[in-house]
Amino acid sequence: MKQSMSSATETFDCRDIFAATLEEMAAEDQRICAVVNDSVGSTKLGGFRRRFPERFVNVGIAEQNMVGASAGLASGGMIPFCCGASCFLTARAMEQVKVDLGYAQNNVKLCGMSSGLAYGELGPTHHSIEDLAWTRVIPNLSVIVPADPVETRSALQWAGGHDGPVFLRLSRMPVPKLFPDRHQFFPGQAPVLREGSHLTIFVNGVLVFRALQAAEQLSRRGLQARVVNMSSITPLDREAVLRAARETGAILTVEEASIYGGLGGAVCEIVAEEHPVRVRRMGVPGVFAPTGSEAFLLEHFGLTAEGIESAAADLVRQRQAP
Repeated sequence: MKQSMSSATETFDCRDIFAATLEEMAAEDQRICAVVNDSVGSTKLGGFRRRFPERFVNVGIAEQNMVGASAGLASGGMIPFCCGASCFLTARAMEQVKVDLGYAQNNVKLCGMSSGLAYGELGPTHHSIEDLAWTRVIPNLSVIVPADPVETRSALQWAGGHDGPVFLRLSRMPVPKLFPDRHQFFPGQAPVLREGSHLTIFVNGVLVFRALQAAEQLSRRGLQARVVNMSSITPLDREAVLRAARETGAILTVEEASIYGGLGGAVCEIVAEEHPVRVRRMGVPGVFAPTGSEAFLLEHFGLTAEGIESAAADLVRQRQAP
């Protein structure tokens, strides 16, 4: 499915479609409830609170209690969507995520809002660059990073119908619409957004449209990059990784997170075990990000169309070098 970026001018805050979709789901299923950590504004769940006050729980700034209470609600037959800033939801409540959700397999949907570098000027305390590495290792926990409003809606609907814990990583950075309205998210499936033979770019979240722009720019240089949307981190599309290794011989991973333990780590594990090829990981390279706007931070770490293009071209040169 080749994507054209020429008409993708309008951008969307995926939290808006998240909130609207959750309200629609709650109107159809009385088991659905929302649990927040004094984050009504940042989760955009003010409308949910007004429509379903009896199914809206604000525990205050107490993330461990929030996850524990959500597990209790799930044990009672509810389907709680546990929503808060990803940096606090994961870092502060990791024991509860591990034990109450992963181990106990309670049917809780963790919604990590404003993930990655989206909080910008609030600095390293609010940047959430470790959450993929932390959540990916928890057994029984599905980890999903949608790329646009359509995939956000579809992934949320899938999560609501899935019997088991899920971590949805959602950003506040505006992104264009990439997928047609009929697009459906399926766990463990990584759709190819653009075909190519010189290398494969695995990417997710807010960086997908930037990777597509980079691929377009690379094509003008005679380099054809396959772009794969790896929104499903757990389960991971293992076959997509192996096809990329066999057919393109070089892989670039791009994520708005630490290069250690997340998407890049997952891809490298498969490649190292089954079909070794040259891999380069783009993201935050094992440092705390500086303080600055999200645009500044993305440029600082090369997570722009131009930065991805440069890294991809360099990777191909390295592969072709004698």
